[in-house]
Amino acid sequence: MRLMQRIGPKKARIAVARKIAMILRRIWIDGTEFWWTREETKMV
Repeated sequence: MRLMQRIGPKKARIAVARKIAMILRRIWIDGTEFWWTREETKMV
């Protein structure tokens, strides 16, 4: 919301989409796994 107020809704939407795309690209290249939480899940 702060980004949208600072640079406008259209540019903010593009900025967020680009950030997500860069994260997904890095995950795809590295083959790492994405976890929603910071704590690691225990494998049983």
